[in-house]
Amino acid sequence: MSLVEYSVSERVGYITLNRPDKRNALSHQLITELKSAFINAENDTNVKMVVLKANGESFCAGADLAYLQQLQKFTYDENLADSNQLKELFLKIYSLKKVVIAQVQGHALAGGCGLANVCDFTFAVPEAKFGYTEVKIGFIPALVAVFLIRKVGEQRARQLLLTGEIIKAEEAQTLGIVTKIVTKGELETSVFDFAQHLIKTNSTQSMELTKQLISETQGLPLEDALNLAATMNAKARATDDCKKGIAAFLNKQEFHW
Repeated sequence: MSLVEYSVSERVGYITLNRPDKRNALSHQLITELKSAFINAENDTNVKMVVLKANGESFCAGADLAYLQQLQKFTYDENLADSNQLKELFLKIYSLKKVVIAQVQGHALAGGCGLANVCDFTFAVPEAKFGYTEVKIGFIPALVAVFLIRKVGEQRARQLLLTGEIIKAEEAQTLGIVTKIVTKGELETSVFDFAQHLIKTNSTQSMELTKQLISETQGLPLEDALNLAATMNAKARATDDCKKGIAAFLNKQEFHW
């Protein structure tokens, strides 16, 4: 049975975690299928926006503990290879050329919280809970920490990563982990409407370059960041989307992407 479902509707690519009996816990197979699904969505010309969602009550419970127990018998090199597979998944989602929206219908914990966090936007129901609980089982939130610090800053990341506390969706929104809270009955429609808004009003090329700019300028010295920004600015001016968009604006034409 496939642990990840992929479908397309009205230029939105839906990637669905399909391991509800295990609370969509991250196993080797699930990570492999997720990575393939995101590569597929990135290359799918019928897709402009990507939504990551899940079947069942939980969004994702993090690493499969039974699988983690198996990994204790691995050599260091084998564990490093396994860790790199998860790293590649997070990096693929974070740097995907298309905007990714997490549709969180249930709890997102540990690696599952990290999975939602690497998306560009996160819509969640009020009942959903979030947290990085690795320290409570003698593990560390290694890969997810890198992205969390980028998103919410060091001090807020320390609070979540070192305490391992589980927080409600409202607090997660205050911290910057959740973009918007909507009721369970409105979640799917709200995500779809938001995706359609971006599809119709924003340039594909512009969103791709903006994501690249955000990702690559972080951590650079100020002058290096500005030099990269200037280079991307110059490249953006030559894109077809920029030419079409400016022409439509100057001619006062209604324009849909």
